[in-house]
Formats: sequence, C-alpha cells, structure tokens
Amino acid sequence: MMIVLFDIQGIVYVHWVPEGQTVNQHYYIEVLMALRERVRIRRPDLWKTKSWKIHRDNAPTHSAWSVKAFFAKYGITVLEHPPNSPGLAPCDCLFPKVKSALKGTQFESVEAVKAKATQVLNQLTEADFQHCFQQWKSRMERCRDRQVEYIEGEKVATVIGNE
Repeated sequence: MMIVLFDIQGIVYVHWVPEGQTVNQHYYIEVLMALRERVRIRRPDLWKTKSWKIHRDNAPTHSAWSVKAFFAKYGITVLEHPPNSPGLAPCDCLFPKVKSALKGTQFESVEAVKAKATQVLNQLTEADFQHCFQQWKSRMERCRDRQVEYIEGEKVATVIGNE
C-alpha cells in the first residue's frame, strides 16, 4: 500500500507501507511526523506561516483520538470530511491515472509495481494537481449547497431530516 500526500503544487510525500504492516493510529502518526518534516522542507512558506492544512477521509485510523491530539499538538488544521462520502476525497481524481497505468500489466515483483507507480506519480504535472483540487472543491461545494452528506459523481444522498 502506498500513502500519497499532495497539495495543489504536487506530491509532498509518498510513503510505502511495508508488506504485512497494519496502518493503525500509531503507524499513521509516524507517517504524519514524516509528512511534517517533508512540508518543512518542500513547502517552507507554508511551514513558516503554519498555514498548511490536511484533508483526510473518515477512516477510523484517521479520526482516532490520538491522531486528533497529534493535529492539535502541532496546530495542524484539518478539513473535515463529510460522513460516508468517499467520492469527496481529493485523491479520487489522481489515482485513476495511476490505476490505469498499472492495469493489465504483469509485474515480476512488488518493487516493479512501486517503480511504475512512482514513475506515473512523477509524471503528473502541476496542472493535474490544480485540476484535481478544482474538482474536489466543486464536489465539496455541491455537497454544502445541497445540504447532503454524500456525493459521488451525480449520486446524491439527502441528509436525514431534509426532504
């Protein structure tokens, strides 16, 4: 499994989870520590002004108390993710490109898969990331404007109580 953290300019951090490793709250905090260091190096202006934010889905690992405490301790702003809304994750517009590049290919090793995935990620342009965030922003605004908790494509689920 690969964890990719990116912003509108491009990839900030890629982390390959070792085979057999469970991504629990403790492991995720280790990844977040590495991300903090990478932001400091790759996005020094955001680091200095403490103006970087993180958006993650509602996976139990991501929303564990210890993870929330980590964000609070380091003053990291978290953009909340509406419940039951997998279609609102920013990565949804990037990973189809990676998936299509890997689909149908016979790889001889896990290292070969990693190499190809890394190559595809490195070929993404800043315009790809800007387009991705524009799509994400549009989906989030539709969710807010329609007062719904789930949007995936044009499927819309109404919030309980709104009719």
